Amino acid sequence: MSIITQIQMFFKIKTEAALDQMEDPRQTLEYAYNRQQEMLRKVKQGLIEVATARRQIEFQVKKLRERLPQLDDQAARALAAGREDLARVALQRKQTCLTELAQLEQQAGETAAEERKLTAAEQQFAMRVDAFRTRRDSLSARYTAAQAQVGISESLSGVSSESASLGDAIERAESKIERMQARASAIDALIGNGALISPVGEDPVERELRDLAASQAVEQELAALKARVSPTSKDEGTGSEEKSE
Repeated sequence: MSIITQIQMFFKIKTEAALDQMEDPRQTLEYAYNRQQEMLRKVKQGLIEVATARRQIEFQVKKLRERLPQLDDQAARALAAGREDLARVALQRKQTCLTELAQLEQQAGETAAEERKLTAAEQQFAMRVDAFRTRRDSLSARYTAAQAQVGISESLSGVSSESASLGDAIERAESKIERMQARASAIDALIGNGALISPVGEDPVERELRDLAASQAVEQELAALKARVSPTSKDEGTGSEEKSE
């Protein structure tokens, strides 16, 4: 395959793909249905015109038939008046009228036959248009459903690929939270053991020295209290013995 042929095929593929994306089957079906309706309207309009022409011909036939007795009467009255020439003219008009009448009756018959043919054609075409309308609705619904299914499938495909990324992100977040919690627990333990000085707390060494000093002060005060209390207890004991003697 030559390079030119490959290029032509490439552009043909791209063009068909672009046209396929641009073309909406529902619009094509709607356009075809509208065109068929327009043709059906033209058939109905033609049928109306043929029916109107038939009625006009029938009206002319009726007028000619009503004129024949008048012409016969004219010819008879002309002969009665001794005017053979006028009678001949009346009879000539009668013949002309009969010729026109025959032609009009033939045209009326042909027009009636044409009207019957158009009526049958209009009915058949109307049935075809109605059947196409049903088919259009069905195909449009199928295309809409298929389009929705494709959209859902594409969305699910994107969700599945995104779920893997979200799962990794959630795992990283959980791992980070666990590390932060472990670090916080370790810091609390170190602060409790006095290994670390809390920025807002007290120096544990200073606290222990203060507690030791308080204990010593208590012992000293207790010893002093014992010293004060002991002589008094001895004196009270001696006085009791003297009274008993």
